[in-house]
Amino acid sequence: MSSYKNRSFPARLAFAWRGLWHALRSEASLRLQATCLAAVVVALAVLRPRAVWWALVLLACAAVLAAELLNSAIEQLADELHPHDSPGVRRAKDCAAAGVLIAALGALGVAVALAVHLLEGARGSP
Repeated sequence: MSSYKNRSFPARLAFAWRGLWHALRSEASLRLQATCLAAVVVALAVLRPRAVWWALVLLACAAVLAAELLNSAIEQLADELHPHDSPGVRRAKDCAAAGVLIAALGALGVAVALAVHLLEGARGSP
């Protein structure tokens, strides 16, 4: 049995932090997305939308980061198990990357909806 199974919550939390730290060090895409998250938080603080918009935007950002972490995990596992080119591994990696794309497009949709909402509010629409 894996030494990772049935560990205490603090130990599992340490594994998660270690994985996040590793991914941030090794994945340029994740670093870019984390930087975007920081910029989004600053923008939200400046724009001061209602709490529901904070929740929607932060959930969308979390979905993108989670998708990117899963994509990175799939890529690393596939490379470890099958280091040579393989059509099946390539398809799996492409599907994982597509998941990141879909999450990012969803986050973009939330951003557009927030922008429309703020612009309507600036014009005095209900």
